[in-house]
Amino acid sequence: MTLRGPSLPAFALAAVFCLPAVAAGSNDGSAVRPGAASPSVTVATQWRGAAFEGNRDALVRLAEAGAEVVRLYDVSDPARLDDAGRLGLRVVAGLPVGHPRHGFRLDDPEALQAQEARIRTLVRRLRGHPALLAWAVGNEVETEQADPLPAWREVNRLAGVVSSLDPDHPTMMVVADTSLDRLALLADCCPDVDLLGINVYAGAVFDLPQRLRAAGIDKPVVVAELGPLGQWQAGRKPWGAPVELTSTQKAEFFRDALPSLRAQRQIVGVFPFLWGAKQEQTATWHGLLLADGSATAMSDAIAEAWGRPVAEPAPSIRGIGIAADEFAPRQTISAGVDAASFDGSPLRTEWQVHAEATDLRLGGDPEAVPPRIPVRILHADAASVRFVGPAQPGAYRLFITVRDRNGKAATANLPFLVRETSER
Repeated sequence: MTLRGPSLPAFALAAVFCLPAVAAGSNDGSAVRPGAASPSVTVATQWRGAAFEGNRDALVRLAEAGAEVVRLYDVSDPARLDDAGRLGLRVVAGLPVGHPRHGFRLDDPEALQAQEARIRTLVRRLRGHPALLAWAVGNEVETEQADPLPAWREVNRLAGVVSSLDPDHPTMMVVADTSLDRLALLADCCPDVDLLGINVYAGAVFDLPQRLRAAGIDKPVVVAELGPLGQWQAGRKPWGAPVELTSTQKAEFFRDALPSLRAQRQIVGVFPFLWGAKQEQTATWHGLLLADGSATAMSDAIAEAWGRPVAEPAPSIRGIGIAADEFAPRQTISAGVDAASFDGSPLRTEWQVHAEATDLRLGGDPEAVPPRIPVRILHADAASVRFVGPAQPGAYRLFITVRDRNGKAATANLPFLVRETSER
């Protein structure tokens, strides 16, 4: 493994926005706020990186894939910036802000003062860090609020505090991509915020520039999370289980979305979600890597978009299937996967049954991992499985993990229901 040296990558934001810039060949990475004297910009490209949640090994993999920037959701631990800096990565540093849905009171002066004091301490501690690129003040704090403006105005106030302490790095607020009406509220609500971060999923990414124009937003925009079809958007089985895309389908989304966004001048940064692994509806829905760090077709597609062609790509999944959607208790269940390695070499497949997730949260809040269900395997090979289904009625998923000789993985899962009785 070769780590990047101390020289910083030559990337910059479009000069028309007068945003934090690094001149081609510059090593200091100095950033300036809008209106300040900007360094000469000879290269204008988007921030190239990912939203991150993982250990140092995953961070190393991110740098090796060609990333130049990483979005960290919480920089309370300065060691995370140290690790990023040693790998040549710049950091969009997350400053957590209390969410009203978690009980944070926007009308409580003591709570507001304590939050501001915490943020002031973090900014003073980290503002001189050489890896620091920008501040992200909060993340989707408006979730579940009928009127998002009070939460957004508090974020704007805190952004002003951050700017007063550190005028050399821009501030970003991050919101969920919901309705056009909500986007329109952002057009002039938050003057102390330099960058508007929007978490965008599935097909909404392809008409984002048009929606920004319709909403009257002319501020530079960062796609702070970019992901394929989310669990809140997906089609559902009759009992309510959302249907997850395969890793191959997700990779195809990134291959389409990243070039589309690269062509948009107002989009000054894009962060695929999530470099790492995270339980959110399933253990594989949003992770670009597996929990054990295995690379996938999604991480391959992103590396290719960043100019790092992958010589030996992850396996692809051409199809999946299960004998039925509903079964009687202890009924024999058959399922299969049609998968291929890039060179035709043999694959191996792991088959696991888990209970359907019930600890479902909003906005990426932590969820409990549903238990694995032991089942009696009657037959299993790389392409098919036959097992005795669970005895307990309820909702389940069959998770399929296909691995090649290099340890790269492809993933899919199939929701199924065990009925109360065998009668239809």
